[in-house]
Amino acid sequence: MTGARDLPVDKVLGGRYRLDEAIGQGGMATVFRARDEVLGRDVAVKLFHNCAIEAGRQEGELAVLAGLDHHALVQLHDAGLDTDDYGRSHRYIVMALVNGSDLHQRIRSAPLSARHIAELGYDMAEALDYIHAHNVVHRDIKPSNILLVDYGDGSTRARAKLTDFGVALADDMERMTKEGATTGTAGYLSPEQASGRPVGPATDVYSLGLVLLECFTQHLEFAGSVVESAMARLSRDPRIPEGLPEHWQQLLTAMTARDPDARPIRHELVALLKMLVIAESGRHRDEELEPLFPEAGEPRVPGEITRPDVLDTLPDEALDRVTGMAARLFSAPISLVSIADHDRVWFKAHYEPDVERVARELDLTMSSVPSAEPVVVEDARSDPRTRDHVLVTGPLGMRFYVGVPLKRGDGTVIGTLCVMHFLPGTASDAEIANLQDLAALVVSQLELRQVGLRTTTEIATVLPVPAGGLATGV
Repeated sequence: MTGARDLPVDKVLGGRYRLDEAIGQGGMATVFRARDEVLGRDVAVKLFHNCAIEAGRQEGELAVLAGLDHHALVQLHDAGLDTDDYGRSHRYIVMALVNGSDLHQRIRSAPLSARHIAELGYDMAEALDYIHAHNVVHRDIKPSNILLVDYGDGSTRARAKLTDFGVALADDMERMTKEGATTGTAGYLSPEQASGRPVGPATDVYSLGLVLLECFTQHLEFAGSVVESAMARLSRDPRIPEGLPEHWQQLLTAMTARDPDARPIRHELVALLKMLVIAESGRHRDEELEPLFPEAGEPRVPGEITRPDVLDTLPDEALDRVTGMAARLFSAPISLVSIADHDRVWFKAHYEPDVERVARELDLTMSSVPSAEPVVVEDARSDPRTRDHVLVTGPLGMRFYVGVPLKRGDGTVIGTLCVMHFLPGTASDAEIANLQDLAALVVSQLELRQVGLRTTTEIATVLPVPAGGLATGV
C-alpha cells in the first residue's frame, strides 16, 4: 500500500510545491524538503499519511499554526489537499524551511556549552510565553521538536524554533484525544500528563526543564517503556547534577517540580533564562565558544558516544580486547570501558549478541559513575543504591554489576571498567583483582601512547618538513 511517505521525488503539490528528499518521518506524516516554484524558495512540506482517524488532529494542527506568528516558532506558509493515484486525499502544510538540525541530533553529536543551552532555553521560554498567552499548550516539548537555526552568518548565538503542534491544545479546540488519554512523548511527559490529570501551561515548562537537563547530561532522565517512564517521574524528581552551577540547579529544580503550581510560568521563565544567558555570557566572555554546528565527521556508530582526545590515543582494537576479556572473566553479556570528562562520559562497549539490540537503545553511560574503589552490586533489585535505576527497572533488567576505577599513576580516577549481567551474581577478591589488572593495563597503554604522541609532536616541531610532505616507508 502506498501512502504519503512513498510519494516520488519531483511530485508537485498544488501545482506549486515540488517535493525533494524526505527530511523527517513519523507515524503520522512525512516532512519533505520542497521547492516553491512560484516564489523560487525552498520550503518544508509536511504531508500527512492517509489515515482517516487522524483527520481531526491534522485539522487541529493547522488551526493552531494558522493563528500563531512568532520568531521562535516555525512559520506556516500554506496548506492544501493532494489526491494520489488511488484517489485518496492527503492533507499537507507548507512551512518555512529551517536550515540546521534538531536538538535531538545535536545532543547526540557533541556536548553543548552552558551558554548555548541558556540561549536555546531563552528562545523556547519566549515561544512558550507567546503560545500560552494565546491559550495554546504544546504538550509535546522534546529535543526533536526544537529546531536549531543556522543562518550561515557565523554567529555564535544559538537560535531555536519550536515546531510540531500536532497534539497541542487550545481553548477553542475540541479535545483531540479521548478524555483521560495521554498524549505526548513518554520520556518528556509531565507528572500530570503521566497520571492522566488535566494539563496546562506548566506541563510545557516541565518538559522543557527535562530537555535542558538532557542538554547537560546527554541522556534521557526518564527512559524505559511508557509505564516505567511514567512511574519514575511520579515517584521521584529528576536528578540534577551536583556539578552544575547553583543558578542552573535552582532553575531546573523549579521547572521540574512535581507540583505544577511550583513551576515558573510565562514572564517568570523568560526573565530567569534571560538572566542565565547574561550570566553565562559574562562567565565565559574571554573563552572561545565552541560552534553550535560542529563540522561533520565520520558517521557515528549507534550506541557509541563521541570520544575525547584521551581515548583517541588508545586503539579501538585494544579496548575491544579488554572489554571482551572482562566480560569473559565474569561470564557477563556486557562490559564497558568509560572515561569521564568534565561534562560527559565516553565509552567503549562489549555486548553479547542476544542483548546488543536492547543495550544499544539505552544510555549506558549512566552506569559508569567513576569511583575511587571497586563497586559490587550483587542484586540490583534489592540494593538501595540501584533498585530505582532505569537500567534495573527498564528493558535491560540489569541485576549484577561490578566496576573498578581507571587510575592514573598519580591516583587520579579518570573512568571505570565494569561488567553487567541481567542475573544476580557475586565477585570474588581474585576476580576483582583480575579486573583491576585489566583496568591498569588500559591506563598504562593510554599513558604510554600519550607520551609517544607528545614525543612525535616535539620531533615534528624541530624537524623541517620536505616540500613534498612526509615520506613513508624506508
